[in-house]
Amino acid sequence: MRVAVIQMNQGSDKAANISQARRLVEGALAADRPDMVSLPETWTNLGGGRDARFAAAEALPEPGGEGGEAYEFLRSIARANRIHVHGGSIIERGPGEGAKLFNTSLLFDPDGREIARYRKIHLFDITAPDGTGYRESALYGAGTELVCVEAGGVRLGLTVCYDMRFPEQYVALRRMGAEAIFVPSNFTLQTGKDHWEVLLRARAIETQCWIVAAASWGGYEERGATRQVYGHSLVCDPWGHVVAKCSDGTGWATARLDPAVTARVRRDMPVLEHRDARRVDGLGDARRVDAP
Repeated sequence: MRVAVIQMNQGSDKAANISQARRLVEGALAADRPDMVSLPETWTNLGGGRDARFAAAEALPEPGGEGGEAYEFLRSIARANRIHVHGGSIIERGPGEGAKLFNTSLLFDPDGREIARYRKIHLFDITAPDGTGYRESALYGAGTELVCVEAGGVRLGLTVCYDMRFPEQYVALRRMGAEAIFVPSNFTLQTGKDHWEVLLRARAIETQCWIVAAASWGGYEERGATRQVYGHSLVCDPWGHVVAKCSDGTGWATARLDPAVTARVRRDMPVLEHRDARRVDGLGDARRVDAP
């Protein structure tokens, strides 16, 4: 499977963001002919505050139903080009009046049928090194379910951005059969320059999965200030090598997910079997010793 990660510089104008996504996806399809494209986190909105986020949000349809503008765009790209489309994540409007939003990842098959839906579990409530606060939980609810699905003969796990700091989620996806794990992101520049690649490579090495991470790049406006996201969208193989990567700016990078590489790495270093045999998760029944 050939996968292209799309790197965007989205803002608070949803229509402009969809237009940018269309241009970049069409460019990647023409140049590299991927079997799947993957978009960044909340690619329909970045910045503009609470009102812009709610304006960009869409109520997701029941299976087979008609969705909003972004949802139908993703579906149409998949159907028209006979490819799988991983829609990064979009802002989902939860049910009921005054409900919270959800940061939701979607996957479509070549018939335009939604085959997976994942709500981001770990919400980004942190203080950056420069003192800037991020409180995703103020607007968003947290997901509660892990999602792993087969697409094009490859078993795919779905995560979003901040999830990457929680390796137990990735090990759980590996146990569910994941061979590749998607990580659409809006990674801050300050954390990205130090943590982005090392975290993604670590998740690849410990799970022996391909890591597919489409990211946003550049500046956006938030409450009168310009914030920066890191970009550097990449694909990492199960040995931890970065095999495709975007530079600064918008664009895409394409890599082939080779099942022979996955099989070889897992055969020669069977870490999952060793982990389960030794009951490493939670230390199992191992005796606890507090040294003086």
